[in-house]
Amino acid sequence: MSKIQEFNDLHSSQELLFLGNAWDLLSALMLEKAGFQAIGTTSGGIANSLGYADGELIDFQRHLNIIQTIAENVSIPVSADIEAGYGSDEQSIIDNVLRTADVGVAGINIEDSLKNQTGLKSVTEHCRLLTNLRAALDYHGFKDFFINARTDTYFQLEQPFEETMVRAKAYVESGASGIFIPGLTDFNDIKAMTSNIEAPINLLSLPGLTNCQQLKELGVRRFSFGNALSDKIIAYITQHAAQLLEDQNTSSLYV
Repeated sequence: MSKIQEFNDLHSSQELLFLGNAWDLLSALMLEKAGFQAIGTTSGGIANSLGYADGELIDFQRHLNIIQTIAENVSIPVSADIEAGYGSDEQSIIDNVLRTADVGVAGINIEDSLKNQTGLKSVTEHCRLLTNLRAALDYHGFKDFFINARTDTYFQLEQPFEETMVRAKAYVESGASGIFIPGLTDFNDIKAMTSNIEAPINLLSLPGLTNCQQLKELGVRRFSFGNALSDKIIAYITQHAAQLLEDQNTSSLYV
């Protein structure tokens, strides 16, 4: 079975797909060893590991090299977070998605937010991109490649529910395999989304939204923690590096 088919099947199994988010090869290997069934890269974690803030500030090839290293060294499916596609025009984004598919990942996250200003792409513009992305992937032999269409409505709008529903349905009609709605935490809204959108819903872990079993009961098919684990690791290193210097003693490393 191909990684693409395996990844698709994980979204339709009886269990919620709990995705482990990696930012380098070591974190990916540790997540695989722990038993996660699939890995999603985290753009924020990758950016931080290279000394950048999130937001497409890294050269795309440099970002892709890390994704490729992960995909080539784990045996489980990998989904690549490529933000809004690292391109200023549709063709550049499509080319970058094809380059990403070529390194062996089973899917991508691609978002509808603008990178050089606040706001979201128009529904029409993003739907056209998704339609053309699907056609290009099919043409190049990546049938059923998982396009997880992320909408940033809950991060950018004061009253996001209706706009999210409109965008989600339109994105699915345009070729998206799943819908990612980071920032959605209200249980009633979650249930409405999973009941009315004909595609797997992916949510992002946030304070108060952490329990896989609860989310499964609400109809959520996929759950990920983004850069929360990498942030936790960075905080740990920061704290303990300062402690080592303050103590002038390395004994804490062996406790």
